[in-house]
Formats: sequence, structure tokens, C-alpha cells
Amino acid sequence: AGRSLLVTAGPTFEAIDPVRGITNHSSGKMGFAIARAAAEAGATVTLVAGPVHLPTPRGVRRIDVQSARQMLDAVLPLAATHGIFVATAAVADWRPSTSTEQKIKKDGSGQAPTLTLTENPDILATVARLPEVVRPWCVGFAAESHDLVRHAREKLQRKNVPLVVGNLGPATFGRDDNTLLLVDAEGERELPTGDKLRLARALVAEIAQRMAAGA
Repeated sequence: AGRSLLVTAGPTFEAIDPVRGITNHSSGKMGFAIARAAAEAGATVTLVAGPVHLPTPRGVRRIDVQSARQMLDAVLPLAATHGIFVATAAVADWRPSTSTEQKIKKDGSGQAPTLTLTENPDILATVARLPEVVRPWCVGFAAESHDLVRHAREKLQRKNVPLVVGNLGPATFGRDDNTLLLVDAEGERELPTGDKLRLARALVAEIAQRMAAGA
């Protein structure tokens, strides 16, 4: 209660042309559940959502974006005014270097067009590098396909954040249940398989406990 929480959710969509793009299977359900659970717990919540079709949790301010750059532009001004940042969104790592204004058509040659990719901004790392006076307490999410503990711990160290929540993306994308692994400097702890709202409430309680301990 009395805290402010900023959360990102869903995928991003990186346009190739007006009708095609690069995206992923993230449904946004986990991020939306976290926003709902935080609001239920008394926080003031802002949700920055990629392209998903989910109802906005009651009492939550929602900002819709499409691309990773749009998400960064929405998050950065808000980060300094929120005490906690939970980066749940599955942000596309790369985007096409150029996007055409018209649909790319087949030319009959049988050859696909060559796409050159550019790395997208790292939203979590950018927020984690903000000056301490305005930097929120950051929670990262690691959606992996394998070696979950190793990749989550590497992300914890690389992003320089206090907590990373790991899950196996292919096993949870689009589903209503999940299994979460909490990874911090002290070790790992699993939140057993359950529906995403129940896990979100457990995660929010964990964050609240850590906030109280650091107060």
C-alpha cells in the first residue's frame, strides 16, 4: 500500500512493412496478472502493454504500445516517478533496420527479400542504469527455452538488478498457468506451478516483503 509500481507486459511488434512484423508468443497474461495483484495490494499501478487483447485490470492505468522503442519511450519518463519496475514484457531483441511504407510483394523469382536486423534497446538495463535518486527497484523476467537457472542468473548479473523471475517461455506462453523461479544474489527459490494470478499475488507479496525489509 502506498507504493507505485510500473509494469510492462506482452510482446512487442517490430514492423517489416505495413502488414508484417517480428513478434513472439507472449500473451501478456503474466504481466496483466501482476498489475492486478499489485493494485489489489494497494499500489498505484501503471501498465505499459504491447499488442495484446486483454482487459485492463481495475484501477490500473494502461498505456498501449507496439514496438520496443515505443515501449522504452513510454517507460523512461515513468520510471523516475515509480518506486518499483517489473519488466515482464517479452521485448523483441531485434527489429528490421528499415521498414517499408508499402507491403513487400513477391516478384516471381522464388527468392525471399533479405532482412537486415538491428538490436533493440534494452529497456530493463536502461532503467537499471538510471541515477540512484530516480531509479526504481527493478525486477526482471527471463523467459527461456532451456538452462533456466543459468540464463536467469546471467541476466541478474548482466542487468545489475536485485531480482530476476525466470520461467520457461514455450511452456507458458498463452497459458493460464506458470511456474516461476525467483533468482537473486542469495540463490534460487521456486514458486510452484499455479494459475498466473495466484503466482502474481505471491510475487507481489515477495516484492512487498523486500520493500519493507529495505525501508
